[in-house]
Amino acid sequence: MYKLSDEQLITLFKKGHASALEELVHRHKDKLYTSIVLLVKDGFLAEDIFQDTFIKIIDTIRAERYTEKGKFLPWAMRIAHNLCVDHFRKIKRTPIIKTSDDKDIFNVLNFSESSAEEKMITQQSHDRVRRMLDMLPEEQREVIILRHYADLSFKEIADLTQVSINTALGRMRYGLINLRKMMTEKQICL
Repeated sequence: MYKLSDEQLITLFKKGHASALEELVHRHKDKLYTSIVLLVKDGFLAEDIFQDTFIKIIDTIRAERYTEKGKFLPWAMRIAHNLCVDHFRKIKRTPIIKTSDDKDIFNVLNFSESSAEEKMITQQSHDRVRRMLDMLPEEQREVIILRHYADLSFKEIADLTQVSINTALGRMRYGLINLRKMMTEKQICL
């Protein structure tokens, strides 16, 4: 199943093959969950929203309303993002995009076993990056997270955040400029 495209898996799921959905979840869970955690800053809440995201995905596919041919991940990200926004609307505050200490997103990128010293240095660098991200304005933080951690294109980010591509690019640019300033002012070395 892992060799099949997302569209082929969706077609199989429509025909009753539950294992096709399992493969879709397995294939995209890291990017979706990480993005949610970074948006809501709470591991338990992120798990709930992640599950709600896949419930909506399943309901939409079963109801034959899925029309995003070839764009499953951006579509799923949009659902997750909207559920995060809905959550913050419900509690009457705007989303604060912060990283969580509960889950280290960089563990997903670990391809080889590192020494204890390398792990400690890497962890310290990641913590510094997270603290600097936390100091950015919300819009800049959101674009950087969606681009670098969720691996979305600027068009997908623009659609998701309901701004123009130029605005998304501008937010990214200013976010990176602000991160560089912080590194210079605080003499942070990654």
